[in-house]
Amino acid sequence: MITKEQITALVSSKIADQPDLFVVDINVRPGNVVEVILDGDSGVTIEACTEIHRHILREIDREVVDYSLEVSSPDLTKPLKVARQYIKNIGRDIVIRKLDKSKHEGTMIAADDAGCTIEFEIKEEVPGKKAKQKRIVQENIPYSEMHDAKIAIRF
Repeated sequence: MITKEQITALVSSKIADQPDLFVVDINVRPGNVVEVILDGDSGVTIEACTEIHRHILREIDREVVDYSLEVSSPDLTKPLKVARQYIKNIGRDIVIRKLDKSKHEGTMIAADDAGCTIEFEIKEEVPGKKAKQKRIVQENIPYSEMHDAKIAIRF
């Protein structure tokens, strides 16, 4: 049986000399279905995915262990998983659902290992004025308070 630790070690050793690449997720599901999701600070190429795929195939003989293997980049519709993905996406619009069920949308203006900061516009009433005033606010949201966060896809 293939383990997540085995695949993690193989992928880590292969990308050690490519500091731009990082692992987003590795899953080993029942039936030895292996899924490796890679990303890079400036994106990940098909060639990089193919290289990792071939490396794993060379190291784990399919004659000995039957498994299926998929190496890919993150899906745009999936939530962000690691801090480096947030950092990579600074400047993009993001939708964050917090654990308290609140939803926050805005432009991510900063991110680090603890959380991210988003900027968004609110409308608030001003005493003595009929129309609401727009105001730009920033909110720092720790990862520990997030249920999930996705990049907003706008057309």
